Amino acid sequence: MESNTTVDRQSAEDPHGFVKGLGLLDSTTLVIGSMIGSGIFIVSASIAAEVRSPGMLLMAWLVTGIITILAALSYGELAAAMPHAGGQYVYLREAFGPLSAFLYGWTLFLVIQTGTIAAVAVAFSKFLNVFVPAISLDSRWYPLQTLGWPEFGISTGQGLAILLIVLLSVMNCFGIRLGALVQNVFTTGKVLGLLGLILIAFTYRQGTLRHLQPFAPTGLPQDLDWKSLGFLSIFGGAMVGSLFSADAWNNVTFTAGEIKNPQRNLPLSLVIGTSTVIGLYLLANLAYLYVMPIQDISRIAEIGKVAKTVTVGTEIVKRVAGSAGAGVLTLAILVSVFGCLNGLLLAGARVYYAMARDGLFMQRIGELHPRYRTPVVALLAQALWASLLVVSGKYSDLLDYVMFAVMIFYVLTVLGLFVLRKTQPLMERPYKVVGYPFLPALYLVLTTLITIDLLYLPSKRAYTWPGLIIVLAGVPVYYLWKLRMKGDRTL
Repeated sequence: MESNTTVDRQSAEDPHGFVKGLGLLDSTTLVIGSMIGSGIFIVSASIAAEVRSPGMLLMAWLVTGIITILAALSYGELAAAMPHAGGQYVYLREAFGPLSAFLYGWTLFLVIQTGTIAAVAVAFSKFLNVFVPAISLDSRWYPLQTLGWPEFGISTGQGLAILLIVLLSVMNCFGIRLGALVQNVFTTGKVLGLLGLILIAFTYRQGTLRHLQPFAPTGLPQDLDWKSLGFLSIFGGAMVGSLFSADAWNNVTFTAGEIKNPQRNLPLSLVIGTSTVIGLYLLANLAYLYVMPIQDISRIAEIGKVAKTVTVGTEIVKRVAGSAGAGVLTLAILVSVFGCLNGLLLAGARVYYAMARDGLFMQRIGELHPRYRTPVVALLAQALWASLLVVSGKYSDLLDYVMFAVMIFYVLTVLGLFVLRKTQPLMERPYKVVGYPFLPALYLVLTTLITIDLLYLPSKRAYTWPGLIIVLAGVPVYYLWKLRMKGDRTL
């Protein structure tokens, strides 16, 4: 079939391409490092404010964990069968054709990856402000005023975020091993920091497991029963925060072309990495509830809207170890955010490289550095667009818009597992997902219900439809690009 030759296109055209420099430890730390950012220290407060009970807070993280691990199991089969640069982009291309793959890559470059990179880099500036007040998002500098653009302003916080994006992107140009080394060091640091938070919380003398009660939500409107479909809808909407905090685990598939023995190491790293992070997240939320009642955790959501560096994590440590302890945790969050940013930058460029190799992006982006064998142009293009999103200040709005789209692509990819089992039964599958077809089907059911819920909820509807429009805007771009490529070939 044509798709079988498509799968091998990269290796056939580029026999001296990427360096196989990532082992099992490296790929696992990439999964863990890309998942753990600042979200676990922040979003539990907003979830608690919506679900209004410790039981439902833990349930939100548990369901998130189940969904994430089910997806990782399914991706493991796809990754082992098609261990090529681009990962999820390749799976969509093989299952549904180039249009669906382009729409994923288009949305990834336009908002998903670059928007997340911008948000994470700005988060680093926000938390650094605790130690360096001069780094701020409030003070504005107008560097182009003398050129007649007085409205163009940039803050010191934005400037640092851009500098960080550029420096890490340039660093990742000098070989996969250097990027992996940074990832390993900072992932180890962030895991130790999160474990330290959990252990410190459970040493709190005034802590109690009584905070885990009551299981049922309190303070709901009289016409809303917590066992009703209405509350279930609210619960699904509240999970957006936990799902976002557990996202980016799929980034390791983007680097498949650089992983040693990918048929074994890719599925293993996906399962080990996601299971480790979900376990840490559940323990962290138990620790939060051990120290604070659910009402106090909920109030932090309102405080955090004003004081951006006030998080559940910092308030927990402040109660146990005072202000000095909260400062140490802020430092741990900086380490966590830095490692997350490096992982996002390293992985994302490989998708644009794969698109360019398929003729769906600028040709230069599909080239590797002759010495370091890294997609330098793709890394720099990603850094440029992410930096522009930092300056625009619109990255957070864009991320809200595309979370719905992200889940659609996850659903399509796992659905592609079923499609490929049928259309390419002879494809070599070194690893087959356990529990097929039941576990992948369970994932599809759970995730589809959440996406429908996001369309239904009035509070989320304002973001879901624009997100869908961003994706669909790629359809005319795809056909225009194909026409341009066809015209170039006829010259």
